Amino acid sequence: MALAILVTGSALVPARAQQDPLQNRLGGPLPSPSITTPNLPPALPSAEPDAPLALSALLSGPGIPLRQGLAWRIYEEANDGVRPSIVARSTEAEPRFVLAPGTYTATVAYGFASASKRIVMAGQPITETLRVAAGALKLSGAVGDQKIPPGEVSFSVFVPVGTNSEGRLVRGGIKTGELLRLPEGTYHVVSIYGESNAIQRADLRVENGKVTEATLNHRAATVTLKLVAAPGAEAFAGTAFSVLTPGGDTIREAIGAFPQVTLAEGDYVLIARHDGQVYTREFKVESGLDRDIEVVAKSG
Repeated sequence: MALAILVTGSALVPARAQQDPLQNRLGGPLPSPSITTPNLPPALPSAEPDAPLALSALLSGPGIPLRQGLAWRIYEEANDGVRPSIVARSTEAEPRFVLAPGTYTATVAYGFASASKRIVMAGQPITETLRVAAGALKLSGAVGDQKIPPGEVSFSVFVPVGTNSEGRLVRGGIKTGELLRLPEGTYHVVSIYGESNAIQRADLRVENGKVTEATLNHRAATVTLKLVAAPGAEAFAGTAFSVLTPGGDTIREAIGAFPQVTLAEGDYVLIARHDGQVYTREFKVESGLDRDIEVVAKSG
């Protein structure tokens, strides 16, 4: 007996051939769905990293590297008109700073001379050399051929302004042999020997890369003041002395048995006061001749 198998075609109809009830109602095929990428904000660039700034300084002119006496400062510039602020300092010869991206000003001071440079950091290492236009002064004093001991003389340095040689004080109280670093230029130097009127002046030129050594020669001497009962006798303690010019201007006052006074060469009047009595004497100072000046206390 033969077995009959009935296969209906409707069971294998492809999906695209099947009819959708909604399609029938709309009178046509449904549109295919559209898939699009959403509008995302653009990716932010990666932040620039901090980077090193290496600095060094040369003496302008001879190009000699500066190894000591330096003071470095790094200023960060602001965009809102605010005064630049210091973000780093160093006294090393070749400092290295790690800085965030931005605009900076690097400055180096070498004594009273300085140099600066604007630097833009953008995440990359930078090496810069600043050139400092500077020289130096080295001063001493003398009377004739004899050097004045360092503790007995001091110097002041001025920058002339117009016709005023002492227009602006650069620095006072400078000691013998001290190295004073200065920008190139002409300076007015005042040397004071002792604490009275022994003063000398000079205009000195400072050149880039050079040390200007100068000795200011004084015409002066140191005298020891004494009030005695007789020449060569022991001095009276507690005596008040006044040194005057012949015109009556007071140069120096001192109290003691034998105070020492350094005076410029010239003529003077000495007044000694002791126990209510006043004694006077005229005397002369000769350059380089240190000596005792005695006032004899004569009764009546």
